[in-house]
Amino acid sequence: MSQLTIIDLAAKLGLSKSTVSRAFRNSNDINPETKARILAMAEEIGFSPNLHASNLRVSKSQTIAIIIPEFGNKFFSQAIKGIELVTRSKGYHTLIYVTDHQVQNEASIIRSLSNGRVDGILMSASGEGNDHSHLNLLKDNNIPIVFFDRNYDDINTVYVTGNDEEASFLATEHLIKNGCKRIAYLVINPNISIGKVRMDGYKRALKKYKIPVDDQLVLDTVNQAELNTEDIRELLRDAKPDGILASVERLAISTLRVAKEEGIAVPEDLKLICFSCLDITDLLNPSLSVVKQPAFEMGKVAATYLFESLAKPVKLEEQQTIILDSSLIYQDSSKKIS
Repeated sequence: MSQLTIIDLAAKLGLSKSTVSRAFRNSNDINPETKARILAMAEEIGFSPNLHASNLRVSKSQTIAIIIPEFGNKFFSQAIKGIELVTRSKGYHTLIYVTDHQVQNEASIIRSLSNGRVDGILMSASGEGNDHSHLNLLKDNNIPIVFFDRNYDDINTVYVTGNDEEASFLATEHLIKNGCKRIAYLVINPNISIGKVRMDGYKRALKKYKIPVDDQLVLDTVNQAELNTEDIRELLRDAKPDGILASVERLAISTLRVAKEEGIAVPEDLKLICFSCLDITDLLNPSLSVVKQPAFEMGKVAATYLFESLAKPVKLEEQQTIILDSSLIYQDSSKKIS
């Protein structure tokens, strides 16, 4: 699909090349219905014109795109701060796009950017689907991409992430050493890269201490608080865990809420630790034990690698992973009760 030209699209629609070109350049001298038909066909076949091909991209946009799954997460706001520190120092601007964890949204954004609107892309993958062919458009148009936090392992580029597997292992081990024997793992989509890696650390800790993995204690839930709250309530009632590792902070907050409603004392009856970048975990009651990711540093490092790719493009034969250490902060929610 990426090899199609604007002439091919015009022929497919039975229109002139100039008419199709005006649609993509958002000209006023084109019938709105015709423009809508052109854009719909382009979206259907995955076509995005390289409007900068005429000058062979000598003229740079001085703009970087940041693509993230969501805004409602402190991790991403901190990572963006790190990214913008680097981009501003290079005299670049940033555009921020949100996929809402939907791969079709991600693909649409990539297609809209592959025509030269941006010089490079920093992305935390939506995590959905096995077809990542939309990213080939970037390769075809010499637009580098660097992953941070979440990736697709079949794309050969730089991936900057935290030591999630080891951090998850240490967090689970902490719960075990503090007396937990039935530890639940809460996750939103275990198929995304961070969900899988964090589960691997959880399972490795259980194996080390000869605790069998119980599928009833692995909860795959959703982003919406009103829905994951009910899933967590059912887990606490039926599986009766005495410890929980939450792979994202919103699941830990929902757990605290449900535990309070159900009369389950934290940490006396249930110990809790989660991945989080919240700055107010010490103000919660009880204070929340966390695996704190180096979000700001992750953004800085990812942006630095992207600018290196812009300055000197390198073709990687496999994905290059850069791992940064997280901090484990143990507070009242997981403490041992004498």
